[in-house]
Amino acid sequence: MNCVTINWYSHYNFITTPINLFSSLLQHESSSHSALWVTSDKKMATPCVRQVVRSMWQFRHINGKSAALVQGIRHFSSSRQCNGAVKPKKDELKPASQWKLYGAVCLQRLPLVSQDPHPVEEKFADLLHQLEVERSFLSDHEVRLLEDAERLSRKQEGEFDSDDEDLANQEIITAQDEEDAWEQKLKRFQPALRARGAADEEHSSVGRCLAESLVLLVQREVEVGGGVQRVWMLPQLPWSPGETLRETAEKALATLPGTDLQPRFLGNSPCGVYKYKFPKSLRSESCVGAKVFFFKALLSGSTRPTSEPGAFAWVRKSELKDYLKPDYLKQAERFVLEL
Repeated sequence: MNCVTINWYSHYNFITTPINLFSSLLQHESSSHSALWVTSDKKMATPCVRQVVRSMWQFRHINGKSAALVQGIRHFSSSRQCNGAVKPKKDELKPASQWKLYGAVCLQRLPLVSQDPHPVEEKFADLLHQLEVERSFLSDHEVRLLEDAERLSRKQEGEFDSDDEDLANQEIITAQDEEDAWEQKLKRFQPALRARGAADEEHSSVGRCLAESLVLLVQREVEVGGGVQRVWMLPQLPWSPGETLRETAEKALATLPGTDLQPRFLGNSPCGVYKYKFPKSLRSESCVGAKVFFFKALLSGSTRPTSEPGAFAWVRKSELKDYLKPDYLKQAERFVLEL
């Protein structure tokens, strides 16, 4: 049996025994008396063998035509022209990020007293109270009032029983006497004011608007249009390599001058992001703008700020529009909760 060698396989060193076998079968396909394949007891195997040989012929035919193409592609990929077109030059590589990162915190003081009820809520509460009075039984104090009234009526009529005679020489405190004492005590009680007038208008005080939620704002100097302008914003600091964004936000509160804030952060992931570009005079190839990542926190305790007046502001959500820029306000309103 002659062995036929395929040039494509010999070029790429892929000559194997099965390939040589099928190449030899390709030359003897027309021979129906081949001793290797056709025997008297294996005539049913001939169609299967011819099908395999035909597939191998097609495979060799295609590879034979594509050998030159593959060799040309490999030659081109290793050439200088290809390497120069694909690989960028080192001086043309851009930095990983052209944005300066900031970590900011949205610190909220929750309401300290309940809010004033709505008129509908007041009417509903009066209805529930009326239904409770109509359907309830007499309390112990109401039963005692009735017993005292009955005892007094018997005393006025001169009808005494043995129990009344035993109590005749003792000082009796009736239920009505207790009610009078309670009324006097209630008149001396002075509840704390829910609205403190001028104190609620002092935005630097954390004790204003006790029935509403407040947000802490700070004033910072920012370069705008070639000049320096004081802008209100949430406390923030630039991110430093080696720390997380939450650590940056925590440091933004800890470094506020004249304060001792005790925040409780809600999670490790930001609740919002604000992106803006620097003025053209401050842009560079390595930095074109800033991205501010906001974190939520609740105020657990604090002391009154001792820094310069006007550096801090505790404002309601409805008052944010008087302090923040429109674009900054649009992002802040998404995560500031009005509880």
